[in-house]
Amino acid sequence: MTDQATAPEGTERGTPEIPGKPTSASRTTLSHIMTQADTNLLGTVHGGVIMKLVDDAAGAVAGRHSGGPAVTASMDEMAFLEPVRVGDLVHVKAQVNWTGRTSMEVGVRVLAERWNESTPATQVGSAYLVFAAVDADGKPRRVPPVVPETEKDERRHQEAQIRRTHRLARRRAIMELREKRSAEGLDD
Repeated sequence: MTDQATAPEGTERGTPEIPGKPTSASRTTLSHIMTQADTNLLGTVHGGVIMKLVDDAAGAVAGRHSGGPAVTASMDEMAFLEPVRVGDLVHVKAQVNWTGRTSMEVGVRVLAERWNESTPATQVGSAYLVFAAVDADGKPRRVPPVVPETEKDERRHQEAQIRRTHRLARRRAIMELREKRSAEGLDD
């Protein structure tokens, strides 16, 4: 049995190290033609429709990478850059950028092109989602580390670590504020 002090980083006492998986092993693209049923009151595609496609693609990537079920824990920085119209062919490209012990950050780019034209697709949105891998009982389970393959993958991995640090700091600051308000009798 390995001593925790001498175990490789990211492993626990008695827990075998999970081999890493390259970024390309779970990368995927989901494509969908937007129809009238997808529109909002302004006549463009509803942001919620795009968000569902983003979550679907990210969930597929998280499940592929972790080798089983994974649930959405959070969505960060969903940015809508351009409107999407009826008749657009939307491509949602997703990949694992970073992994922790039981969680993964999945980066997503949303592209759109006219279904009947041969013009290049343009980026219309992006998002970062955090997924937690779960077992059959819904309990967290370990995930393999992601292995960046290209310079772009390495940059995304480093940026994901920064976003994680910010997520944890934000959560800590909010909890401290709530505890302080509670101690002062200012429960909301």
